[in-house]
Amino acid sequence: MATTSWHATAGRIALAALALLLWAGALAAHEARPSEAMLTMEDGTARLDLRLNAEALLAGIDLDGVADTDETPGSDAYDRLRLLPPEEIAARLRAAWPGIGPGMALRSDIGAPVLLGLRSIEASEVGDATLMRPTRVLLEGALPDGTGAVTFHWGAGQGVVVLRQVGVEGGYSGILAGVAVSPPMAVSGGARQGWFEVFASYIPVGFDHILPKGLDHILFVLGLFFLSPRMKPLLFQITAFTAAHTVTLALGALGIVTIPAEIVEPLIAASIVFVAVENLVSYHLSPWRPVVVFGFGLLHGLGFASVLGDFGLPEGQFVPALLGFNVGVELGQLTVVALAFLAVGWFSEKPWYRSRIAMPASVVIGAVGAWWVVERTLL
Repeated sequence: MATTSWHATAGRIALAALALLLWAGALAAHEARPSEAMLTMEDGTARLDLRLNAEALLAGIDLDGVADTDETPGSDAYDRLRLLPPEEIAARLRAAWPGIGPGMALRSDIGAPVLLGLRSIEASEVGDATLMRPTRVLLEGALPDGTGAVTFHWGAGQGVVVLRQVGVEGGYSGILAGVAVSPPMAVSGGARQGWFEVFASYIPVGFDHILPKGLDHILFVLGLFFLSPRMKPLLFQITAFTAAHTVTLALGALGIVTIPAEIVEPLIAASIVFVAVENLVSYHLSPWRPVVVFGFGLLHGLGFASVLGDFGLPEGQFVPALLGFNVGVELGQLTVVALAFLAVGWFSEKPWYRSRIAMPASVVIGAVGAWWVVERTLL
């Protein structure tokens, strides 16, 4: 009896930790998104066209590994900067550029830096303060004589950047994170990544969208777990979910199916509420639940497609990028399931598992989902 009581207490502790994590996720507001850099080299001149989170840079936020700017010490300053008019952001960024610019540098293959001058800054108008407001920065500089190729150097604390060489055949396209240096990019082009390189580079993008950034998808998968933590029915549901979101992810990424985020995001939140409520009223996996899960997977795939749109797909390499992203998503989902098993799965055979763990967890999941429905619809 004492052992059972200890197990029940341990289960409650694990559940409480999970609930706190989920509630913290529900309050997150400012998702960190990748920067973009488009490089053109022609007529002896290099031009970098950047899309940056200027407010994060000005607030001194370290974006490396950050899923949400609310989780950083500089979040208050970031929030204040988000409300400034675009001309004020541009003026502040221009004044701070001598300290920021060296983290976005080009170097010639002859060993000399490409001296890039700041040509213009265009900040976006104040909009939804929960979303990143991109600022466009144009840099330009002369290529040193004899330059055959350049490397792009991305500094610490600037997060993720999607780099593309444009205006040439076979231009490089890749993703850099943290302190990173691109492969050499020939002035004449031809540095395009191979099939496997593209595939491998998009796996962490997909995984990162689940852990730590995909809180809505995490809650949905946990909702599936708490109705039936047994492996066979759980994998059956996840397979249906995977098959569905693979379809709409491809269609959305190709631009064949486009539904506004203001419609998709509340419906994704509603899918979380549905599985949570069903967990409270059902004791067993119904025959039709995988069909419902498949339908919800179609919605989640459209959500994945919007994220993939932030990174874009390298020209002519749609398939390896899409497959890599999808593999990353699946690895993230399986990791969520594995962590859930480690936290509470070993109690699943206990008679009190449903009342003490599965149902309270489903209440938390449903409450977070319901809040998101309201937030994404009305706020």
